[in-house]
Amino acid sequence: MPKGTPNPGESGLQTALREVREETGLEVEPAGKVGEIHYSYERPQDGARVDKTVHFYLMRPVGGDTAAHDPEFDVVEWVEASEAVRRLTYPNEARIVEAAVAMAARQANGNR
Repeated sequence: MPKGTPNPGESGLQTALREVREETGLEVEPAGKVGEIHYSYERPQDGARVDKTVHFYLMRPVGGDTAAHDPEFDVVEWVEASEAVRRLTYPNEARIVEAAVAMAARQANGNR
């Protein structure tokens, strides 16, 4: 689930498109906003509390190659949605994948 920090002047969607390209090697087009996750954590270096919101979008691949992914990741692969949910560590991310699957199914049936 690609995610990252926006560059200056970049919208949430622009950030998502860039992060997907960088982290997966794929060129994608947006198919709708799936949802958001809000969480907080303590920064280890100074103990400061960080409040974070991550925006998730359903994307459709239109080009690129997973072999061109960012070296930050060892492997980029396609898996069935049920396998993706099983692999995720956080329940809120699993809910995002389930919502994306439902959104894609609605779109495939002509409903938005």
